[in-house]
Amino acid sequence: MGRRWRDGRGALVVEGAAGDGSVRVPLEIAGSYRARTKGLLGREAVDGAILLSPANSVHTFRMRMPIDVAYLDRRLVVIAVRTMRPGRLGLPRLRARHVLEAEAGALAGWGVRVGAQVEVVGG
Repeated sequence: MGRRWRDGRGALVVEGAAGDGSVRVPLEIAGSYRARTKGLLGREAVDGAILLSPANSVHTFRMRMPIDVAYLDRRLVVIAVRTMRPGRLGLPRLRARHVLEAEAGALAGWGVRVGAQVEVVGG
C-alpha cells in the first residue's frame, strides 16, 4: 500500500474533526527529495499544511517559526503529534511514513491528534 505523491497542491481531510463531519485544509505536497528538503524552511507562514512523503523525521534548523508536526503511518493514521521550536532535530518515528507540518497550534484546531485518520485529496 505504498503511496507516492508528486509535488503540488491538494487538500488534507481530517475525518470526524471537532466532533462532527470533517475538516478540509489546503495542502502542499512535497513528494520529491528537493521539495521535502526545503519543506517550510525560510517561510514566515504557511497556508494550511505541508505533507512530506516519504518521511519519518524532520528538523527545524533555519526555521523562522515554531511548527506542529504530525507523524503518519502508511494508512495515514496519526501516530504522534509534536510542536517543535526552531533549531530542533526531531527523532525518527519507526512506523512513520509521512509527516505533516503546519503552524504551531493549527493541527489541534483541525482535529489532528493521535489515532485520527486523515486523507490526502489531489496531488
